[in-house]
Amino acid sequence: MSGKRQRRHFTGPEKMAILRRHLLDKVPVSQLCDEQGIHPTLFYGWQKTHFENGAAVFDGPRRNGRPDGTAAKRVETLTDKLRRKDEVLSELMEEYVTLKKSLGEA
Repeated sequence: MSGKRQRRHFTGPEKMAILRRHLLDKVPVSQLCDEQGIHPTLFYGWQKTHFENGAAVFDGPRRNGRPDGTAAKRVETLTDKLRRKDEVLSELMEEYVTLKKSLGEA
């Protein structure tokens, strides 16, 4: 064996829990890193990513609780398309049943 430790992969929620302990519970970075077996550089990288991407949570497609115009338009288009598909399927099934009855298979 080489004595090299196997790399551990943390999930997003695990990273957030570690960051939260530092930011809210005021646990020192050195203590967290010792507990988790990580290098402080990794911790600060997670923190940097968290702060850089944190604003994205507030920049979603919703404004004032309503979807933006493009999302609403897309939903409307897809709803119309689904309704037309259901109508066509209904007509085809009706024709199929009529044909089966005329052939005496019903």
